[in-house]
Amino acid sequence: MKGLLGRVLLGVAAGVAVYVGFSIWANAREVGAALGRFRWTAAAGAAALAAGNYGLRWARWEYYLRRLDIRIAAKDSVLVFLAGFALTVTPGKLGEAVKALLLRQSHGIPAARTAPIVIAERITDLIALLLLALVGVFTFEVDRRFLGAGAVAVGVALAVIGSESVSARLLSLCERVTPVARFVPKLREAQAAAAVLLRPGPLVVTTALSVGSWFLECLAFWMVVHGFPGVALGVQPATFIYASMTVAGALSFLPGGLGITEAGMLALLTTFGAGIARGTAAAATFVTRACTLWFAVAIGVVALTLYSRRKQTPDPSVSMTSPVTTKVSVVE
Repeated sequence: MKGLLGRVLLGVAAGVAVYVGFSIWANAREVGAALGRFRWTAAAGAAALAAGNYGLRWARWEYYLRRLDIRIAAKDSVLVFLAGFALTVTPGKLGEAVKALLLRQSHGIPAARTAPIVIAERITDLIALLLLALVGVFTFEVDRRFLGAGAVAVGVALAVIGSESVSARLLSLCERVTPVARFVPKLREAQAAAAVLLRPGPLVVTTALSVGSWFLECLAFWMVVHGFPGVALGVQPATFIYASMTVAGALSFLPGGLGITEAGMLALLTTFGAGIARGTAAAATFVTRACTLWFAVAIGVVALTLYSRRKQTPDPSVSMTSPVTTKVSVVE
């Protein structure tokens, strides 16, 4: 627990450094003045929309668990899911794999079975954000190469995980590498679970949930911007800015996309928004990230603390099949 909280504090420190730097660049006095004019009820509305995002993503998490024939109490499922947010400020959000470790410790579920859920979540998040970015990719003059890179990354991931022959070849190569050979059985189990989660049917369902969840955060961004008097930004450009810059931050593989996401939002706000000066754009970016990224981290820390206090023994009420390969043959 101390180690995990230490990583959270490092992420917070990095965030503070980034925002101080952007404030200096954008003129701290102008940023402060913009925040002084901001209607904070808009921040409350944005936080509520972000909470809706988390609700839809929890529904996706629960759907994934059921696809793997894993049943745990709803309270445990919610706490474990939210606890993953504590490590959102990690490269590619892969720190959310802590959810698999929590389930192993508290319910005795092998981490190799549930860790692939995090991979599936990231893939469907990226697909959803790319789809949302399409609302403006051909309307606004921007560099589209990073969106193309995101589409390629999704295609490669789906091809590798979804193809049994490709996966088998890669795992066979891993068996020849002594340092990783001992992990191959677990990797095979993880690949089998991931393949179940990313089949066409589940992929459509979870992508639909992801599009809905991330659109709520796009609306949260739009609401924050309109909390500053005298500015205007349509839903279309707001959706494009938030979705595309979140993709850029994810592809940068920086913790939480810090720096990349903020810089992109700030630049595009001053380009596509009406009456948005640099100080106002910086303030809007900071408030948006507080209502989305840092709100999630705060919820995650609380959930992780609550869950860590629970008795770390297998729950006799948990239901799951043993090998994932059995699940594959039964469900499909």
